[in-house]
Amino acid sequence: MPRFETSDGLSLFYQDAGTGLPLLCLSGLTRDSRDFEYVLPYLKGCRVIRPDYRGRGQSDWAEDFSTYNIMREAQDAVELLDHLGLEKAAILGTSRGGLIAMGLAATLKARLIGVALNDIGPELDPKGLEVIMGYLGVKPKARTLEEAASARAHVMRDLFPNVPQARWMEEAAKFFVQTDAGLDLTYDPKLRDAVEASSHAAVPDLWPWFEALSGLPCAIIRGANSDLLTQDCFDEMLERLPDASGAVIPDRAHVPFLDEPEAVALLQAWIGEMQ
Repeated sequence: MPRFETSDGLSLFYQDAGTGLPLLCLSGLTRDSRDFEYVLPYLKGCRVIRPDYRGRGQSDWAEDFSTYNIMREAQDAVELLDHLGLEKAAILGTSRGGLIAMGLAATLKARLIGVALNDIGPELDPKGLEVIMGYLGVKPKARTLEEAASARAHVMRDLFPNVPQARWMEEAAKFFVQTDAGLDLTYDPKLRDAVEASSHAAVPDLWPWFEALSGLPCAIIRGANSDLLTQDCFDEMLERLPDASGAVIPDRAHVPFLDEPEAVALLQAWIGEMQ
């Protein structure tokens, strides 16, 4: 089981498979390396590196929940590259992972080959943030993975139409783990405390972070039904970064699974730019 130790003493899990372009896949806020299992078969010619953030998946939980922040997680990502002896990598960032990628572009751009953003941008729709806070750190009422999958399929039926139940079962297994007492979270519940604490700070202007991607191969994906990345923000991102490529994925909200034909085509073209 591959692991590495961070500079503040945590043991973090990661997966490392394939050869070719180093591609660091950074997951959503509460997710882990399994976030990219659907797209993995389509990432040809890449060495795909998928870490579990601190406090998520198979990585250690931090004693100090305040270290669950974007810049510390960005530092962890760089320390993983150092551990692997990689000077540079491309980043595919879903949601939180995209914010980390933009933060690295603004601070350590020399370590980046290119960036793909999955349903995330420099402006976050408050409606989507409210949805996230509705479940963040909260154990589900469902007692089994089957119940959780059925509940998610029901809630998402209009935002994610035509998704088979088997996919929702896979998703439930990424969010929750079955125990004798019911379902538990696959991440440290104190992640909620960290997000709440950061929400009291002044919201920084993230457009400079995004514009720091200039000159790098960049792909931007938006779910057509997303409640976090608005169409207006998506359009402005492509306007401010005219060399970037973009795709809106029909019948998907936050976040696309990335194995949709439109997402696959965009990502493969983006990878081709860097090979």
